[in-house]
Amino acid sequence: MNILVAYDGSDLSKKAVEEAKEQVKLAEDAVVHVVTVISNGGPTVNAALARAFMDDLAEEARPAIHEIYKELEADGIACETEVLIDYSFRNPGSKVIEYAKEKEIDLIVLGSRGLGGVGRFLLGSVSTQIVHQSACKVLVVK
Repeated sequence: MNILVAYDGSDLSKKAVEEAKEQVKLAEDAVVHVVTVISNGGPTVNAALARAFMDDLAEEARPAIHEIYKELEADGIACETEVLIDYSFRNPGSKVIEYAKEKEIDLIVLGSRGLGGVGRFLLGSVSTQIVHQSACKVLVVK
């Protein structure tokens, strides 16, 4: 079983990680995938500057997601972590859905809303999109 956690550092995304740990107990040979999506926060007049800003945000996100990797590994849970960058103006949920298809995810776990702000993984509209467009089961944590 492949479980995907959408993580942005918010309290609800931390709860989503904890819920994924519980789900692992129910499935033999489960792998937890934890992803953070960095997306374009809005219109920009300089595409190169926007890309550089998003790349910087991705670098800032890597240490936190690596800590989750170490935590899951210490708990004996097989895991993969990744920071996904979406340079388009799409809802970040699109990138989560694409990842879920590519990795044959069976369950997506995410918070009902996230941190918000430029370049952050925006939950709320994101969780709604994932619930409606995902081909697999979705568990929304409150």
